Amino acid sequence: MAQQQGRYCSCGTRLARDNHGERCATCQRKAAASAAATVPSVPLEFWQHERMRDALASWHMGQVFYAYRTHPWHGRVLSQEVMAAWLDLNQAQLSRIESGKAPQDLAKLMRWAHSLKIPADLLWFKLPGVGRAAATAVTAAQPVLEYPTPKSETPLAGGLLPVVVNGRAVLVPVDAETIATSGLGSFVGTSADASAQATERDPMSPLNRRAFLRNGVAAVALPGLGLDELQHVAHALDDAHRYLDGPVVDYFRRVLDKAKRDDGALGPKKTLPVMLALLGAVESQAREVKPSVRRELLAVGSDGAEFAGWLYRDIQQPQAAVFWYDRAMEWAQEADDAAMQGYVLLKKSQMAYDERDALRMLTLAQAAGHDRWQLPARVRAEVTQQEALGRAMLGDPLDVVRGQLADAEALLTSAPNDDPDALGAYFSDHTRLVRDAITLTEAGKPSLAVDLFSDVLSAGALSHRDTGFFNARRAAALALSGEPDEAAQVGTASALVAHEVKSERTVRVLGEVLQTLDRWHSRPAVRAFRETLTA
Repeated sequence: MAQQQGRYCSCGTRLARDNHGERCATCQRKAAASAAATVPSVPLEFWQHERMRDALASWHMGQVFYAYRTHPWHGRVLSQEVMAAWLDLNQAQLSRIESGKAPQDLAKLMRWAHSLKIPADLLWFKLPGVGRAAATAVTAAQPVLEYPTPKSETPLAGGLLPVVVNGRAVLVPVDAETIATSGLGSFVGTSADASAQATERDPMSPLNRRAFLRNGVAAVALPGLGLDELQHVAHALDDAHRYLDGPVVDYFRRVLDKAKRDDGALGPKKTLPVMLALLGAVESQAREVKPSVRRELLAVGSDGAEFAGWLYRDIQQPQAAVFWYDRAMEWAQEADDAAMQGYVLLKKSQMAYDERDALRMLTLAQAAGHDRWQLPARVRAEVTQQEALGRAMLGDPLDVVRGQLADAEALLTSAPNDDPDALGAYFSDHTRLVRDAITLTEAGKPSLAVDLFSDVLSAGALSHRDTGFFNARRAAALALSGEPDEAAQVGTASALVAHEVKSERTVRVLGEVLQTLDRWHSRPAVRAFRETLTA
């Protein structure tokens, strides 16, 4: 019998009998590695995917890496090894960048952005060779954020006013009322009735984000500026060391308070741009101000950073939330703000509840309740209730849990109501009661929780976003009580609000409700709930 002639790879290696290709296994691996070593050219639509936009808006390159790897355009999730090779990193380094704090080294950020071919106008820093003047001209010509009209809110409309400082223009935010009463419309490029023709723009759009970075808060139309204060703020943004003083810090505080009030109606993705702009201004100006102003400025910054952490929790970006909570703690320590330090511990305890880490949640709540923080009575009430929730999750006796809930009620009753912007001012009797209901659910008493949820939510005292969230918790209690149809109906109403205000936290709770309702999946109400939630 004639012997079959052997086949060889181009490298000279003899091919195995079961290898029907033209390359040996080693050459096949090298070819695959060579293809993976080349960063693909992606279309512009790639960067407009919601997950990618959110990652870019977080100013965290690790989140950008993760969004890039998991982008549906690739057809499959790219491994960390592949992306690490593109970025001249190893897998462990890339993993640390994705899961750790946001990288701050500008040289590395620029190199990575160049490697991935990220469009320059989507970045929160400037790449070499990108014309600043051209970008500025485009941005200044655009209207600023114009929010859709919520049911109970008046839409914000305003513009950027170029104020001349030392021979050059500094853009300062002007609200619609100032425009209307001062005749500044021709300078701003918008008018007081601009909202009538406005169409909704993505608050995370490249133009808006680029304007934030150029002038801090000067890219957002915000209320409360008279013409004299306008000039003063413009000077402060231009020369922080000389001009940034108490009145300007008070202006930053008003910006923060307005953002907090707007959040309940507008949702996190429309409030975040304002907060990122403010925090960018605080961080940059704090390096240049007089020492006497720095502590006051950082106190405002720590309050804003804590609020940014909450907003990122609401859109389910825990890494960004942790970053801002840590920044809030650092700034509060430098500002010698003991109460804010204790308050951040409370917020970290609440974040541990999001992650169902009962023990960490309890110990953080206990740490937040230490006398050293000198917390106001309203915040101490919230801390006490949080500790009760932790004990309920860990299976402590119901009497112990109820006792702590009673202590929280007593503390809240003693709290003054004279300052609507005080620390923890949102924690009202209605908020306490719906959180009591959550605690009762965790303690294994969902039927008691249902009645409490119904009483509070029927009063209509909560914000639009909070009503949606606590309805999700109410649906969970109903499902655990064996009421599938009512749970599904309440869940459907909650899902509509969650989609409207983009509350991923609410969506996550509703996903858990849907799992509880799985044994009733064929019922019409449950099917309708599933369709609404997944729409």
